[in-house]
Amino acid sequence: MSAALIASTSISSIAFAQEGPVVIYTAHKSSIVDTLLPVFEAETGLKAEVVKLGSGDIAKRARAESGAPAADVIWSISGSQLTELADLLEPYTPPEFDQVDPQFIKDPSWTPYTAVVYVLAVNTDMQPLDTAPKTWAELADPKWSGQIASARADGSGSAMQQLQTVLTVFGDEGWNKYAEIAKNFVFSDSSGAVPRFVADGETAMGLTLEDNALEYVQGGAPIAIVHLADGTAATPDGVALVKGGPNPEGGKAFIDWAMSKSTQEKLANDIGRRSVRLDVAGPAGTPNLADLTLVNVKPLGDFGGAEAVLGQWRTAIGE
Repeated sequence: MSAALIASTSISSIAFAQEGPVVIYTAHKSSIVDTLLPVFEAETGLKAEVVKLGSGDIAKRARAESGAPAADVIWSISGSQLTELADLLEPYTPPEFDQVDPQFIKDPSWTPYTAVVYVLAVNTDMQPLDTAPKTWAELADPKWSGQIASARADGSGSAMQQLQTVLTVFGDEGWNKYAEIAKNFVFSDSSGAVPRFVADGETAMGLTLEDNALEYVQGGAPIAIVHLADGTAATPDGVALVKGGPNPEGGKAFIDWAMSKSTQEKLANDIGRRSVRLDVAGPAGTPNLADLTLVNVKPLGDFGGAEAVLGQWRTAIGE
């Protein structure tokens, strides 16, 4: 739940950071936190205390603590969720913001952090790639019953983004199409668990993040990645300063570090995330975003807001 290492070095941008750790709420999986936090601490001399929760739980916790915030930064939850929390956030512009791809800038209350691409991971030992579904529409075929792993939209920001993608792609028929697809789902406790389900053969396919699937591909698992042809989402997750947090200068220093070119290159090269910076190339082995059928995912507000969407989602999955 936490990481704290004290390094002897420091940089001028955090010289005025208040005493005490930077408290960070994140939906990043543990392996990413464990890779990046020691680098942050070594490069800045600051300590970090990390609380790792699902995106939905982070939003609930931040809302519950709004009278006396305990966190300084929210790190890596979906931009849609951060926009819903805009009244709890302090707008902050890090250095070199002009290097951020404008297509990912959605709201002044938060900063785009990485471009998250949503994909279908396929276990090619169980399901040959040539006959695997290639579109959202094909995922609704009843023959895939019990064969598609997915996280729950009430606990996973990525699953919520996948839901929003379906609603965007199919318009007025979006909820009906999602309900058809959901009949084929096996739910996992997180999007990060989905490619493990697929790699272990618990399901033949799974909806997850591109970088999660890429990690298993690079590890030698029999997984192929499908970018769905009727609408691949590439949406920003974000990093944001919590309004009234205990260590705002430390929070700003964390955001500066997270958005620096060196950190963004590490995200792309070592973790497989796509940078939002114009001067950082995508992960090795991934297609150019320009070559995909990208869909401009509609925000939660267009569907009535997060709580309304979750209510309809529970109905769609039969709860």
